[in-house]
Amino acid sequence: MTYAVFLTDAASEDLQDLYDFLLENEVDGRADKVLEKIEELIQSLSSHPDRGNHPKELLALGIREYRELHFKPYRILYRLIEKKVFVYLIADGRRDFQALLQRRLIGA
Repeated sequence: MTYAVFLTDAASEDLQDLYDFLLENEVDGRADKVLEKIEELIQSLSSHPDRGNHPKELLALGIREYRELHFKPYRILYRLIEKKVFVYLIADGRRDFQALLQRRLIGA
């Protein structure tokens, strides 16, 4: 079964911000390589959306609708709804992820 994969506007902005940051701060074309790997990982959700784990920060709140994939140190947060995968967040996992999730998903 193939699932359609969509990036929310916020996730698209996350990806662009990450790329811009890497362009400014990294060497050896790493920005292009990281972007390519993250995009590949996101597209792989079209065939295997259930493989991600539930984020521990959301499990602590009793929320099990979201899953995540890792391309260390980056975390990709998504949700499967019927035959569609929605990517909500792409962020550096070294950030305060609990606060980031509360702002982005819960609106706190």
